[in-house]
Amino acid sequence: MSSTAFTDVLGPRARRRVRMTSAVSALVLAALAVVALQRLAAQGQLQAQLYTDLLQGPVFTRLAEGLLTTLRLAGVSMVYALVLGGLLALGRVSRNTAVRLLVGAYVQFFRAMPVLLLILFSYFGLRQAGLNFSTFTFIVLGLTAYNSAVLAEIFKAGILSLDRGQREAALAVGMRHWQMMSLVVVPQAVRRMLPAIVSQLVTLLKDTSLAYIIGFTEMLRTGQRIAEFLDNRLQTLGLVALIYIVINYGLNRFAVWLERRQARRYGGAIEVEGGPEDLTLTEAETQPA
Repeated sequence: MSSTAFTDVLGPRARRRVRMTSAVSALVLAALAVVALQRLAAQGQLQAQLYTDLLQGPVFTRLAEGLLTTLRLAGVSMVYALVLGGLLALGRVSRNTAVRLLVGAYVQFFRAMPVLLLILFSYFGLRQAGLNFSTFTFIVLGLTAYNSAVLAEIFKAGILSLDRGQREAALAVGMRHWQMMSLVVVPQAVRRMLPAIVSQLVTLLKDTSLAYIIGFTEMLRTGQRIAEFLDNRLQTLGLVALIYIVINYGLNRFAVWLERRQARRYGGAIEVEGGPEDLTLTEAETQPA
C-alpha cells in the first residue's frame, strides 16, 4: 500500500487550517484547565497542606513498597507468560493438526476473557477447588493465563514472518525439525518481536492494578490506604497515576527504540508470510540439488 497520503507536503491553505485547528484546540484546553482549577479551588482541593502531606517520609516508604510489589508481580507474571507463550506458539505452528487445534482453542479462549475475570476466577474458583495458594500466586496465575495467550500470537507472528528459505536451508544441512525451530527460527522470531513483547509488558504492568479488587496490597491499593489516612484522595491517587505514567512512558519509549532498531536491521515492518503448513517441508525439498 502506498504511503503517499502520509508524505505529501501540505499546501498553504492546508497549513492555515492546521494552524487554526491547533490554536482553537489549545484555547479550548486552556479554558477547560482554568474551569477545572476554579472548581478545585472552590472545593478546597488546592490547599497546600493536601500536597505537603505527600512529602512525608512514611508516605514515600509505603509507596515505594507498593511499587516494588507491583514490579515483582509484573516481573514474575511476565516470566511465566513468556515461557508458556513460547510453548503455545510452538503448538500453534505444530505439524500435528490436533495440537494446533487444541492450542488454538486455548489461545482464543483466554484472549477473549477479561483479565479481571481471570483474576477473580483464579482467586475464588481455585480456592473453592481446594487449592490454597497465596494471593500473590493466584494473581500471577490470572495474569499469566491471559498474557501467555497474547504472547503466543506475538511469537507465532514472529515465526511466520521469517523467510521460508531459512527453514529450507536449516533442514538441507541436516538439522531436525526441533533443531531448526530452536536454533534458527525461534531466536530470530524473538528478536523481531521484541518491541511487541515490551508493549505487552506495559499492558501487563497496568493490569497488576486490578489486583486491588481482591484486597492485594500493590501500588494502587497502597495509594488508596494512604489517601484514606490523609483524606486527600485526589492528590494521592494523582501521584500514583503519575508514577504509572512515568514507568509506562519509559517502557513505551524503549519499545519505540526497539521497533526503530529492528526496522533498520530488517529494512521495514515485519510481515507474516504463509501459515503453519509452511513450516513443514517434504524430504525431497530438503535434499540438495
